[in-house]
Amino acid sequence: MIRRYRVTVNGQTYDVSVEDADAPASAPTLAAPAQAVAAAAPEPAPTPAAKPEPRAAGGRAAAKGAPASGTQVTAPLPGVVLDVRVRAGQAVAAGEVVLILEAMKMENEITAPVDGTVAEVRAAKGATVELGQVLVVIA
Repeated sequence: MIRRYRVTVNGQTYDVSVEDADAPASAPTLAAPAQAVAAAAPEPAPTPAAKPEPRAAGGRAAAKGAPASGTQVTAPLPGVVLDVRVRAGQAVAAGEVVLILEAMKMENEITAPVDGTVAEVRAAKGATVELGQVLVVIA
């Protein structure tokens, strides 16, 4: 059984005939222009954007050095640090609030993903942070 459809892709209309898979095999029928095949082909995935460089307090670029070992707590969205609730050397439990981030007029509690000791605090109260920026490192 052959079914006919009218399909619109990117504002261009095509007439398409589709054969039922359970019907006996016969030559497929396609009444659309050759452009339909190109339009239906998936576009290659865009290359991922580079992660923003870590920023220190005041928004300036953090000094580059050996990467901190441990679990990095990163900013889930851009915003302003309202409060830092931990300091280097402090023990934290998974789920404990490490800092408060204001984004889109909302206060967001950023929590420790693991138990451990705070190895480094890379964000300061009042600092503007970007998506993916490392805020705290837990060893």
